[in-house]
Amino acid sequence: MAQVARASYGRLVGILSAPAGDIAGAEDALSEALQAALVTWPGSGVPDNPEGWLVRVARNRMTDAHRRALKRDPLPVEAHALPVSGTPQAPQDDPRLALLFVCAHPGIAEAARGPLMLQAVLGFTAAEIARAFVASPAAMSKLLVRAKTRIKANAMPFRVPEGALRTERLRDVTEAIYGCYALVWREGPEADEMQREAVFLADLLATDMPDDSEVLGLSALLAFLHARRSARLDAGRYVPLPDQRTELWDHALIAAAEARLRQAFELGRPGRFQIEAAIQSVHAARVRTGKTDQTALAALYEGLVRIAPTLGAQVSRAAVLGALQGAQAGLAALDMIDDARLARFQPYWAARAHLLAQAGAVTEAREAYARAIALTHAPPERAFLASARAALMQS
Repeated sequence: MAQVARASYGRLVGILSAPAGDIAGAEDALSEALQAALVTWPGSGVPDNPEGWLVRVARNRMTDAHRRALKRDPLPVEAHALPVSGTPQAPQDDPRLALLFVCAHPGIAEAARGPLMLQAVLGFTAAEIARAFVASPAAMSKLLVRAKTRIKANAMPFRVPEGALRTERLRDVTEAIYGCYALVWREGPEADEMQREAVFLADLLATDMPDDSEVLGLSALLAFLHARRSARLDAGRYVPLPDQRTELWDHALIAAAEARLRQAFELGRPGRFQIEAAIQSVHAARVRTGKTDQTALAALYEGLVRIAPTLGAQVSRAAVLGALQGAQAGLAALDMIDDARLARFQPYWAARAHLLAQAGAVTEAREAYARAIALTHAPPERAFLASARAALMQS
């Protein structure tokens, strides 16, 4: 049942919320339907069409006004079924894209768009989203409630817009899909299913927009990242990228990512997601060469920081400089980052601890590892960092 809920969450919320624009009501009704399934399915068995069952029960939980609105939508749930093979459908047939685009409506506060997509389409809790956006859970909950209320009150249409209307919302949509993958990287046993959803949505968008180089770049980027999913853990222990066994990577998915990245580059409009995908392509080349081209990585990160100087990009650039030019060069690059959020940015402390340890600054490295561990939520990664710190304490 949990697998059905996670795989279908965004699609079911889209189906339920579209007729009346009531995202909050749809989420509540779906939650009740899932609770009913927990009670019913163990005795009666999982129905042949579990999603249809959930939609019918959820619709029965909706208000009378919402039920009347639903009568205007003649499509049965089967019309929204996911393709069995995983091949993307036309966007007009998948309510998740419509839900993403309504969450990115310019009438919604900019700060609320990404969090709203993460919750409504991908099922993250307000607390999980708050942690990712370095905000309090209470403030995030209020932001999300206001956004959902605004969508319903203004009858914002649940459809994928065309032309300029689509273009003005596209950045928020692509950022949310990317954010989904990055956020669930540390979120435990459901991560794989949620990341598959992000890969699917990026591919769905790229299939519909083959002339948008950044959409293609996003699809390639997530495919590269997901190709390594089987190598991230070894008997429950976190494995850093340089230590991963390349034979465990999905080579077919890497080939598909390379093809999509070439498709993006041929359009001649480089951008952030294409550069990030190119970075992952350099890592993927280790399948053929047995090594990672640090010089190429450094050049790509220089370009990425120029056009998209995110905290993650700056920290990663410093880590690459440390590998290429030595720990002191990496630490100097970290010291140049000027951002108040660094105090709560886990990758910064993990990278700093590693570089300090390489530089022989044992006391400072231990302190940095302690900061990184305190900011890490995934048990395998916490254990990896704790092990590295313990090794230093024995030195």
